Amino acid sequence: MTTLEVDWQNTLDSSSDQPLLQQVQEWCEAALQDSGDFEIAIRIVGLDESQSLNHEYRDKNRPTNVLSFPFELPPGLPEEAMPKPLPLGDLVICAPLVQSEAKAQGKTAEAHWAHLLIHGTLHLQGYDHIIDSEAEEMEELEREILSRFGYPDPYQVM
Repeated sequence: MTTLEVDWQNTLDSSSDQPLLQQVQEWCEAALQDSGDFEIAIRIVGLDESQSLNHEYRDKNRPTNVLSFPFELPPGLPEEAMPKPLPLGDLVICAPLVQSEAKAQGKTAEAHWAHLLIHGTLHLQGYDHIIDSEAEEMEELEREILSRFGYPDPYQVM
């Protein structure tokens, strides 16, 4: 059985366009590729914090919709000392950018939130999209997970 604890950190005023914690939990759990007990921290930020973190960690001086910071076990940590639940890492989501992208792409905000949370959770598990073959694998997995919730293909051009 797989369980996921979500630490939801919202730095902004709550918005009706932000998902409910129950939805976030379901989307992220659906993206888990291994069984076990996991935890993930999700921080909701504005444009300035997103830009600052993107600049500091990716050397890109602009806000981005999602940043992922996978948890790394310290070297030499004995198996019995591994934390339970196992931290997957942190996701940072820029809420204003999610809203504007959804509108520009003709998507519902809910579908875009679902996509970015699933996308980020896959990144925390080592999936990437730098190499074409890895991008295809990751995108196919995203499509399959999103379809379980009734969301359309996020890569379909409108």
